[in-house]
Amino acid sequence: MRKVRLIARLDIKGPNLIKGIHLEGLRVIGSPSEYAIRYYEQGADELIYMDCVASLYGRNNLSDIVKNAAHNVFVPITVGGGIRSVEDVTHLLRCGADKVAINTAAVANPNLISDVARRFGSQCMVLSVEAKEVGAGKWEVYTDNGRERSGLDVIEWIKRGVSLGAGEILLTSIDREGTRKGFDIPLISAVTKDVTVPVIASGGMGKPEDIIDAVKLGEADGVAMADILHYDRSTIGIIRKTAEQANIEVRHYENT
Repeated sequence: MRKVRLIARLDIKGPNLIKGIHLEGLRVIGSPSEYAIRYYEQGADELIYMDCVASLYGRNNLSDIVKNAAHNVFVPITVGGGIRSVEDVTHLLRCGADKVAINTAAVANPNLISDVARRFGSQCMVLSVEAKEVGAGKWEVYTDNGRERSGLDVIEWIKRGVSLGAGEILLTSIDREGTRKGFDIPLISAVTKDVTVPVIASGGMGKPEDIIDAVKLGEADGVAMADILHYDRSTIGIIRKTAEQANIEVRHYENT
């Protein structure tokens, strides 16, 4: 059985770590570097940095934050937001990122998925998908940090993205994001049963036990956590222990 990854997600606006609900109403939490080190020391398997306003300005502003993280944490770092070209990816990898997560630009130009995968490998190309329920068992892809409808069906888009070279899916439920109501299990299940690449569930984790349903029912390969960590409602260590007590094998990055 695969080893599940515990991933700390840090949404960034300007120099600040922020958190919202349904990707809106962003509230400043603190210093990204301080929280990144905290989560690394707690035992995070990976970090995800998302520039929440990058798509508005057409560029990712995380260079300095990523460089700082790469000097202080020694787990894989994924960076997303405002990435529009292979050159943007090259720059972020040089800053210390290991993977890039692309949403808006991939929807606008699906060939970018293939371009990144061919240049840097599929393992580097994470397809970020912001999903909103539009009917029973149906979800639509949103772009621009949940602000714009795309008209694309989530399942069909993800299957296309994988066929183009995406090596991993970061699946964010807009309906659950920031609500503390638990992961959207029907959404996760619908995606994992149709693709063979790893799927990271994001949005809605309210308590450590929520990881159990995400993995056992949704078959997620990892969970991305923000609110539950930022507001000190739990730690990665407690969440890891909760998972292991439920017979879920969790990755310890330093041992892989």
